[in-house]
Amino acid sequence: MRRRPVDSSSVRSVGWSDDTLELEYVNGDTYQYFDVPQPTFAALLAAPSIGAYVNKHIKPYYEFRAI
Repeated sequence: MRRRPVDSSSVRSVGWSDDTLELEYVNGDTYQYFDVPQPTFAALLAAPSIGAYVNKHIKPYYEFRAI
């Protein structure tokens, strides 16, 4: 999956394809979150704080795996 860099103190890059969100954190860990709709990805990119958005709107609601 192709990721794009983002301006965040906790997330280095993000990507989305076929309802899978991929986040690369600044510590080098990468996770895929499943069944994430495109509007949620768009809201993530528009959020004033990507890290806060991930913690509030992604982590509690979507299954994930480390890659």
